[in-house]
Amino acid sequence: QVQLVESGGGLVQTGGSLRLSCAASGHTFGGYAMGWFLHAPGEERQFGASISGGGGSTMYADSVKGRFTVSRDNAKNTVSLQMNSLKADDTAVYYCCSKRGYYISPRLDEYDYWGQGIQVTVSS
Repeated sequence: QVQLVESGGGLVQTGGSLRLSCAASGHTFGGYAMGWFLHAPGEERQFGASISGGGGSTMYADSVKGRFTVSRDNAKNTVSLQMNSLKADDTAVYYCCSKRGYYISPRLDEYDYWGQGIQVTVSS
């Protein structure tokens, strides 16, 4: 049974930083691309970042590019999202997800497994 468990969310002021982590179990972690999606109130779940199975390729939404960094540690079965220069618009529930296959994707429907989500609130 595949499980993805996010941690590290919370409340931060505008301009601050947070680091989200996602611990994966139940599948061969290195064979899966990983993603982070954001679900803000009143909006659809949107792509944030993705990283390939080996960690050599990454992709970011324009809204987070230059501020967020996705990374993974295949020895520990974890993926992280370092979020800097946070804005009020970054307030959302953040979901970790995994996709069969090595290659990254911004498409929500290509991800097979999802975590329960974790709240990030950026106060102005």
